[in-house]
Amino acid sequence: MPKTEGEFPPPPWYQAVIWSGAEFWGLVRILNANRWQVSPSHWLGCCVDLAFALGNSSLSAVQSLLYRSRLRHLELRQDPVFIIGHWRTGTTLLHELLALDPRHTCPTNYQCFVPGHFLLTERWFKPWTTFALPANRPPDQMPVTWDAPQEDEFALCNLGVPSLYATIAFPNRQPAFVESLALESVSSRQREQWQRTWLAFLKGLHYRKPGRLILKSPTHTFRLPVLLEMFPDARFINLVRHPTAVFLSTVRLWKSLFATHGYQTPRFVDLNEFVFATFMQMHERLEATRDLVPSGRLIDVRYEDLVNDMVGTTQSIYERLHLGDFDQLRPLIEEYVSAHRNYEPNRHQATAEVESDVSARWCPYFEKYGYSGTLPPAP
Repeated sequence: MPKTEGEFPPPPWYQAVIWSGAEFWGLVRILNANRWQVSPSHWLGCCVDLAFALGNSSLSAVQSLLYRSRLRHLELRQDPVFIIGHWRTGTTLLHELLALDPRHTCPTNYQCFVPGHFLLTERWFKPWTTFALPANRPPDQMPVTWDAPQEDEFALCNLGVPSLYATIAFPNRQPAFVESLALESVSSRQREQWQRTWLAFLKGLHYRKPGRLILKSPTHTFRLPVLLEMFPDARFINLVRHPTAVFLSTVRLWKSLFATHGYQTPRFVDLNEFVFATFMQMHERLEATRDLVPSGRLIDVRYEDLVNDMVGTTQSIYERLHLGDFDQLRPLIEEYVSAHRNYEPNRHQATAEVESDVSARWCPYFEKYGYSGTLPPAP
């Protein structure tokens, strides 16, 4: 691997971590599920997060009291657009581009960080908590702001819904809540609770800023049947990328999350196997459920095409999914491209062993999307 755990030092004491925005009983559920096996050096941070969680739950109760009736009767005007695909396939980039459209609504870092009370606190808390954010995301050094688009899976996790992302808190134990991915093996009561909690969050987003929701979470790739049940007219954009680059970048992503947001000093045991297995489970699940989506509402987009021509690729997405007039968005994307012209993405170099393993284990993905076994050289 090109990077090691030493390159992701623990955050400074004043920097917020994922769990600083969690609901109290949701955080306790994660701790209970992992038998409170917190590393000694992380106990202080864990106790601080629990104190914040009590505050979050109290504020959430106030928001619920003030907004419950308004949100209960609110209807989403359009079904969402879902950006799906594996981690590190360009889903964040596309999310940021589609978020530029003023007709769209995307969950932000702040809203996903404190999903239970953002309607109540965003106006007051956000301006003076910027200091608690890291300057850049550890995996790729992209700038971090409260208003940047974020995955709604983080909101679900902080609301206390079982989520694979609870694994981040205890990286040295088995992956957490894997049944929450496809939602097929959970009880009907648990599934209904998941749907109610998620829908309430989405309604809060729409109440805050009306518009078509653009939602990005790799975990949603497992959930097409549930998403279609709730939103029959939803659109789906599946991002794909050269598998070797995905493997290297995803390993780096999980390392950075484990090191900066975990309650244990991570050992990264079996991390490669976790990435290998989850990738194939996601791919197989998507292919098994893809035909449930009505014709013309699910498209595949290559990361390589997106980064080489952001304007043209985004325009093609608008045309293929009938998302409306692209001319309003064109100058905003052109401005985005100009502003990020000097950004240098991570350059991945794979060993022959990694390339061989990825080619052997992810062969169906190579064949499906027409990738060769060798990672192309960096330009």
